[in-house]
Amino acid sequence: MKKVNVAIVGIGVVGREILRLLIKRGFPYNNLRIFARSSRRVDIDGKEWEVEEISAEKFEGVDIALFAGTEGEKGASVLYAPEAIRRGCIVIDNGSDFRLKEGVPLVVPEINIHTLKDHKGLIANPNCSTIQMVLSIYPIYKEYGIERIIVSTYQSASGAGRGAQEELLSQTQKILSSINEKKIDTLHKDFLKSLFVSTLPKFLPHQISFNCIPQIGSFTEEGFTTEEWKMVRETHKILEDNSIKISATCVRVPVFRSHCEAIYLETKKEFDIEKIKNILANFKGVILEDEPQNSKYPLPLVCANREEVFVGRIRRDPFNPRGLWIWSVSDNIWKGAALNAIQIAEKLLELNYK
Repeated sequence: MKKVNVAIVGIGVVGREILRLLIKRGFPYNNLRIFARSSRRVDIDGKEWEVEEISAEKFEGVDIALFAGTEGEKGASVLYAPEAIRRGCIVIDNGSDFRLKEGVPLVVPEINIHTLKDHKGLIANPNCSTIQMVLSIYPIYKEYGIERIIVSTYQSASGAGRGAQEELLSQTQKILSSINEKKIDTLHKDFLKSLFVSTLPKFLPHQISFNCIPQIGSFTEEGFTTEEWKMVRETHKILEDNSIKISATCVRVPVFRSHCEAIYLETKKEFDIEKIKNILANFKGVILEDEPQNSKYPLPLVCANREEVFVGRIRRDPFNPRGLWIWSVSDNIWKGAALNAIQIAEKLLELNYK
């Protein structure tokens, strides 16, 4: 592959993993620059990197820009992606601003790489929970068709950024340091009271330590959140199939890294459960871990810093011959964000899509 000039826009949780993965995967960059709101030097894994203050002119000579996902009208994607494209740069954007825009490919390389050939300088990275779900279901969709999906997600604090991760850590440390060991014997009122922290959270709507929050994003149509609607609309666009009935509940859980999903499918045709397992095991980007009798199934701790989506607990609905349950776990910062974006860039170079 030819060497190209690359820029990373944003150096938060996702931006740092983009940097690490570019190096880890030996991405063929000639010049690698980091842009953010202010200039500074940052230490990443013992090496200092220069961060440049972003401006439209900085994209001159940049071939590929990986935007780490700052959203909204004042975010870097809206302000600078058009400027980068105007200067001949291909933008791969991790935010949600352009995902559903007509003419913008929404890409998971294992599924719809063919859409890259029609790009006009801007390519969107899907939402982390969407990427994970579509990879978990795609081979089943191709073999049997899917009429309905009901999904519940259990999403880690890292999905809300570094501040949410730090909040989980600090809240947990504060609670554990204040608990008297004798209180753990019984869940009486004083013990339960000790699980609350007095400081108000800044990055999540409620305390995340020792808690689950059934809200990711803001509430919108029909009482569903923006995160839940992302899973619906992005899946429809990626699969190019609006007929699938999709309903989601997205929950923030006190886990640092990796998202989990309980996915219920209703297929169009009756299926053989062993064949389902076989096609999942042989699909690129998916690893089957399905030995429940040996307590072997995907776990967020184990799946962190792994490139694949892991699936297990695969079982038929006993009351519906076309009903199927899947448990799915994936590193939301890797495959759910940074890695998927880099894989798109790798495919652009491999297929020579300019």
